[in-house]
Amino acid sequence: MDPQTSGNPKVEADPGSNTIKDPDNWTTGGEPATGAQESYLHTLAEEAHEEVPDGLNKADASRMIDELQEKTGRGQ
Repeated sequence: MDPQTSGNPKVEADPGSNTIKDPDNWTTGGEPATGAQESYLHTLAEEAHEEVPDGLNKADASRMIDELQEKTGRGQ
C-alpha cells in the first residue's frame, strides 16, 4: 500500500462519487463568481477572442470556463 495515500479518504474516494458536481446542483452556484473564476475567465476569453458578460454567478462562470477551455485547448 502506498504510504502517501493510505488512510486518506480524498485519495481513496470512489472516482464515481460526488467529487464532481454539475454546476446546476451547486448549493452556492447562484452566488457571484469568485475572483479566481473571473480572472481565469478573462484570460481564457482573451485567448478565445470572446467577451465575458458582467455579473456571472459561480455556476455560469464554471460553465463558461469549460466552454472556453474546450475552445482554447486548455484544461485537457
